[in-house]
Amino acid sequence: MTTLQAIVMAILQGITELFPISSLGHAVIVPALLHWGDIEKSADWLPFLAVMHLGTAIALLGYFWRDWLGFAASVIRFGDPDGANDRRLFLRVIVATIPAVVIGFLFEKMLRQGFAAPTLAALFLIINGAMLFVADRKRGKVHRGLDDLTWLDAGIIGIWQCLALIPGMSRSGATMAGGYMRGLDHEDAARFSFLTATPIILGAVALEAPKLIHHGGHFGAASIIAGVVAGITALLSVIALMRWFKRHEVEGFMPFAIYCGVAGLASLFVLSLMH
Repeated sequence: MTTLQAIVMAILQGITELFPISSLGHAVIVPALLHWGDIEKSADWLPFLAVMHLGTAIALLGYFWRDWLGFAASVIRFGDPDGANDRRLFLRVIVATIPAVVIGFLFEKMLRQGFAAPTLAALFLIINGAMLFVADRKRGKVHRGLDDLTWLDAGIIGIWQCLALIPGMSRSGATMAGGYMRGLDHEDAARFSFLTATPIILGAVALEAPKLIHHGGHFGAASIIAGVVAGITALLSVIALMRWFKRHEVEGFMPFAIYCGVAGLASLFVLSLMH
């Protein structure tokens, strides 16, 4: 993997992991379109992915540091009524991560291998756009804030998150759509999505890093550069997204739905010409 390839993929990761447009789908489609199909076979590929995800998680922790500090304080002072709302939200975040952890542990390799073809990823990117389009029109009748989320709401959002195991389906998009359809506004749905993303991304990095080291994985210069670039890009992405959803409550998902549809169709067309 060249330094240029690492930087391009890191920028792509920092944007698509948080924008509801599927980082995994783009990671499958873009190398195929650019004839970089061999980079996934590179010895540096898995360390490269791990460092990029670590950079993204650090960016999320940096942006939402007040939330996580509040969560930590509420757990340490468990009996303090002043921390009840933070503690309640933290427990909902945990519940929402459980389905993805369980399904990911059991079926992730099978799902990703089965759907990792660029044409299928492009097709699911179109489906992801359709999901966002429908979600914008199907908000729950009961409008609620994050403090009003029930255990059931958190569990359902967590089940939506499992769609991200399929390349082309966005983790952030699925959780935002799920939250919005449970009555959250776009901004709160995005905030809850990013809060649930942090432990999942960190957990995946913590799980994979020892395996990589054990099997001789090398965290080279390209990986380190990619981690920094992905982190900076992710931070800019989350700032832009939260501002967007704050100002565009009506049809806030629409630009991303349109992008997924157009990008998916264009990718299918170009890929068909390449074969």
